[in-house]
Amino acid sequence: MTPALLMMLAASGGGGSDAGLIDLRDPAEPGRWIAVHDTVMGGRSEGGLTRGPDGHLVFAGQLSLANNGGFASVRTLPRELGLADRTGLIFRVRGDGRTYQVRLRLDDRFDGISWRFPFATTAGQWTVVTVPFTACEPVWRGRRVPGQGPLPPERIRQLGFMLADKQAGDFRLEIARIAAY
Repeated sequence: MTPALLMMLAASGGGGSDAGLIDLRDPAEPGRWIAVHDTVMGGRSEGGLTRGPDGHLVFAGQLSLANNGGFASVRTLPRELGLADRTGLIFRVRGDGRTYQVRLRLDDRFDGISWRFPFATTAGQWTVVTVPFTACEPVWRGRRVPGQGPLPPERIRQLGFMLADKQAGDFRLEIARIAAY
């Protein structure tokens, strides 16, 4: 897919009645995500996923570096995502100028290896983020895990967003579209 076609897909909703990979119009969608922050190891970061007044999902909170903390994240509850014949994901987001990560997990476990893809945002501007599965890096607790091979799309069960940029303060990422290509 060309970059222009990917941008049109993200901006238009993909054409037809396609609701995207995750139907953000569904009022119950925020309840299908969980927050996992540095509090699991004594940190003090806060935040979560809510529905904004315009219907977008909003990942927002406060990142704290206290007690060796420094990350905040949200992820879907494990589910079948049907990505076997796809080569990547595409998001339409509006950020705050910080660098976030997409995190993908292959199982239903709380902890373990995930595949990350970092992306920068421009404060107050909508951005289309294209995530080729081949560009995702396997990590465990922020450290690269060698020997994992490529990310197998057919096994992806959880999708999430993480902030771990070592900058304390408020954060906000609006998510208007989550699709696969």
